[in-house]
Amino acid sequence: MGKGYYTEVHVTDYGPYVTKLILPLGSKVKEGLGTDTFSVFNERRSRHGEIMRLPLNWLQRDQKEPSMGYVQVTDAYASDLDGNRKDEGDCISLELAYGPMNPITAEISAPEGFNIYVVSTWHITQVKDFMTESGKVSGLVFDHKYGTRCADDQMFRESESHYKELPLRYGYFVPQGKQEKKPLIIWLHGAGEGGFETRIAYTGNKVTCMVTDEIQSIFDGAYLFVPQCPTMWMDDGSHEYGNSGKSMYTQALKAAIDEFVDNNPGIDRNRIYIGGDSNGGFMTMRMCIDYPDFFAAAFPVCEALWDEAITDAQIDALAHLPIWFVHAKNDPVVVPDKYAKATYERLVKAGAENLHFSFFDRIVDQHMGWKTADGQPYEYVGHFAWIPLFNRDCNFDFDGKEVVIGGKVCDVYDWLALQKRTL
Repeated sequence: MGKGYYTEVHVTDYGPYVTKLILPLGSKVKEGLGTDTFSVFNERRSRHGEIMRLPLNWLQRDQKEPSMGYVQVTDAYASDLDGNRKDEGDCISLELAYGPMNPITAEISAPEGFNIYVVSTWHITQVKDFMTESGKVSGLVFDHKYGTRCADDQMFRESESHYKELPLRYGYFVPQGKQEKKPLIIWLHGAGEGGFETRIAYTGNKVTCMVTDEIQSIFDGAYLFVPQCPTMWMDDGSHEYGNSGKSMYTQALKAAIDEFVDNNPGIDRNRIYIGGDSNGGFMTMRMCIDYPDFFAAAFPVCEALWDEAITDAQIDALAHLPIWFVHAKNDPVVVPDKYAKATYERLVKAGAENLHFSFFDRIVDQHMGWKTADGQPYEYVGHFAWIPLFNRDCNFDFDGKEVVIGGKVCDVYDWLALQKRTL
């Protein structure tokens, strides 16, 4: 058996990836490290130990192949055990290529439609010598994992509601600091994040951004509640996708929210905000229709509630609720003309005043630095409108003009923090 290693995981715009390997040496590195010092190979396995056959990418879900391969090392340097670069550290950190064009480093995949965490089995082999304070080092192999670190989700806790008919698991965050009451943000996951691994609900997409200092400071601290359903929110009991506009989870979700609010007296009941992507956007709209006086504002993203399933009376009721839609024009999964765009236009006609819609032409990487082979910024599937939401790029309206409130350009989070339910 070789030596042990640590993996470092980062929740990116495309989900969680292993971005760094940390190799403890016990002797300080002097010189000779390079990106070609080690060969790095990964096998993504199931919890039963077999190498998984996984989809090639998000759109080619039916094309599967054994998930294993070599991974490019993009940087190599002496470090401490936390992966911090040091002139003469007694560990080696290997930074890895990751992202949509490097699926072997992804921590999750969807072999049967729902995302699950895979078991990454790394094999790191030294192929070139380097020098430590103890002399020349050759032939090292690191082949068993000591542990995984992910700073992005450390602030989350998990629990389960006590609604007898249908309890729901959830992740949550409780703000620290001043004693005055804080708002609650509810985030509802997409179809791919359903299932029974609660962590998927808040790490499958970059929901973790909502507990960062940047976004928390906008609200002066906010609770975050991220429930997970076993299938998908738009499951009307048939366990199939459809346009009935109904959900078998409506009462269970409301019960889970009520229980969480009751258990956290620091929540301001007049500042409860609800949002979600795709299936979660569907459920955002469903909850606002079914409980019209409960939420202070909603922010549905690429929402999948078929507009024809919404009655005129429901549109009239929704017109009184602050709503900010987010969608992309080229969404191939939830076509906006049949969903958000159609509903938005009906709300405008119904006289909705506190209504916004950031409508993107397409979703292009602006933050991760991912490039295609020809050097162009990576373009995501048009369905991935949650990416600009999490990166605070939703600061313009349906007409393309910036949303300005009080002389300041506002994005969704700035706007949310201003909303309060009036009784």
